[in-house]
Amino acid sequence: QVQLVESGGGLVQTGGSLRLSCAASGRTSWPYRVGWFRQGPGKERDFVAAISGNGGITTYGNSVKGRFTISRENAKNSVYLQMNNLTPDDTAIYYCATDFRAPTMATKGPYDYWGQGTQVSVSS
Repeated sequence: QVQLVESGGGLVQTGGSLRLSCAASGRTSWPYRVGWFRQGPGKERDFVAAISGNGGITTYGNSVKGRFTISRENAKNSVYLQMNNLTPDDTAIYYCATDFRAPTMATKGPYDYWGQGTQVSVSS
């Protein structure tokens, strides 16, 4: 079992930046893959980015490539999503997710454990 808590969301203007954090609790170590997803108003949940357990492999959704960067600090049981050059299309609730099945991969899922999400709003 693992509990995930996202933080760092907020309101930002177009072109601004935010850094989201995903903290894991309930385990002494967390060398497993993690994904970030988002769901905008009236939209389906979309894949944003993923990172392997040791941070050596990353994958990004097409809409965020070149603007978002996923990273992790396993010593802090934390994964981050640095978001730059934000646009109103990035407005969504952002979720992190993880599981214990494929620690060496960075894929779109499926994932077993999800956080509650953090709201990101980008004004024009």
